[in-house]
Amino acid sequence: MNIIFATGNNDKMKEIHEILGDMKGLSSVKSMKEWGLDPEIIEDGDTFEANALIKAQVVHDAAMAAGIENPLVLADDSGLCIDCLNGEPGIYSARFMGHDTPYSIKNPELIRRVNEAGTDRTARFVCAIAAVFPDGSHEVVRGTVEGEIARTPAGANGFGFDPIFFLPERGCTTAELAPSEKHAISHRGNALRLIRKVIEQHESADRK
Repeated sequence: MNIIFATGNNDKMKEIHEILGDMKGLSSVKSMKEWGLDPEIIEDGDTFEANALIKAQVVHDAAMAAGIENPLVLADDSGLCIDCLNGEPGIYSARFMGHDTPYSIKNPELIRRVNEAGTDRTARFVCAIAAVFPDGSHEVVRGTVEGEIARTPAGANGFGFDPIFFLPERGCTTAELAPSEKHAISHRGNALRLIRKVIEQHESADRK
């Protein structure tokens, strides 16, 4: 199968390669742009799972139209859900305060809003990953990691909201973890490990 990940985010692809590096059959995944695909994707779902599947199906259709043989398309939708903010920014995480607003502005704003909301700082990262197989069938999985919103940003690793996502059991933010430590517990790492099992089961069924 030709494995395509429906993203143009270089930071995300770097993280995906780091996580999938030792996963049999998935280490050769390339981004849709590396495959020369750039379809219009309208993420109008109301859940992480719905948006992940929308992306995967659109890119799968584009791959088929481009003549790419046996495309297996993976797509994720991920975000930060903060309990005291009623789950915000949630599915709108990438669009929070605008796509082009740097996280150096977004992160302090979320901390400010959490500080104003009260004492509950609990939050979680969520990642849904959809797989659309060459035959058009699909599966969707969800990975999460629980934590809190930090009082100040910390750490230079990772990207996005990592500097403000505090892990009480580790005593640091995800941006302060080494990549291998982060991937072992992260929402995206958990979701990728789940989707690997789904792909292996699909391949096993095909061989029977």
